[in-house]
Parts: sequence; structure tokens; C-alpha cells
Amino acid sequence: MTALRKLLDFLYVAAGVVAALCLIAILSLIVIQMLARWTGEVFPGAPNYAGYAMAAASFFAFANALGRGAHIRVSILLNAVPTRMKWFLEIWCFGIGAAIAGYFSYYAYNFVYWSWKFREISQGQDATALWIPQSVMVLGGGLLTIALLDNLVQLLLRGEHRIVRDTIGGHGE
Repeated sequence: MTALRKLLDFLYVAAGVVAALCLIAILSLIVIQMLARWTGEVFPGAPNYAGYAMAAASFFAFANALGRGAHIRVSILLNAVPTRMKWFLEIWCFGIGAAIAGYFSYYAYNFVYWSWKFREISQGQDATALWIPQSVMVLGGGLLTIALLDNLVQLLLRGEHRIVRDTIGGHGE
């Protein structure tokens, strides 16, 4: 079980690092596009690539953000109810969240599959095969599903989830 825990924690952190790198890529694309305009050059597809990087940054950050307590939670309600009720509400939330994320991931996979099968390309100057940037939805959504199930299992087996706030001055949930 320790190896699985280490693997999951590594995946969550790695996804956060990939999301941060995507944000750096967006900044780089914007700067390169500005320089290209100033010099009279054209960087075809730069806005599309920045959009792909933004989608990747968002989807890869989901699981990492969940573990760090950065997702919006209804803490006011959870802190106002008795401990047993809080436990049931958290089980319900993690269960519903995992079901929705799993549902999304399943249909995102179908979406990517059909884009690949029909060889769809973007309408912009980049003419990118759309299944490539769309794949981040499947990976990020799948990782979020795993993270939600991970917290649900921890809650059921240990009585508490693994979400920890890491903000300055932040208190545990």
C-alpha cells in the first residue's frame, strides 16, 4: 500500500509541475508572439498553442489543487454540522465528485477517440491534430477522478480525507 501511496502522491505532484510548465509555455508563447509582431514576422498558430497550453494547465492542475485544498469547498457548512454528519457529507461529496469526473473522463475519451478516428485538425493556422490537445482532458480528468476516489477511500478507511491546506496562514479543513 505504501508503494501505491507514493505513486499517487508522485502523480499529483508531477501533474502540478506539468501545469506550471504549461503556464510558463503560455508566457513564452505570448512573449515570442509579441517579438514576432515587433519584427514584422508571423508566428502561425501561437494563439492556438497558448489555448492548448491553458487547457493543459487547467486539467493537469485539478488533482494537485484538490490535494492542496485549493478547490472551492463548502467549509462553512461542513464546520457547522456534527462530526458524524460532516463525515457523511464528505463521503457524498467525494462520491458525487468522483462519479462526475469519471463520467466526464469517459466522454472526453470518446471525444478524443472520434477526433483521432476522423483525423480532425484545428481550424487555425497550426492545423494540429485535435486529438493531441484534447488528450489532456482525458488525462487530467482521469487523474482528478483517481484523486477524488483516493480521498473517498481514505475517508472510508481512516475517517479523514487527505486534503491539506498549504496556504500561508491557512488552517486545516
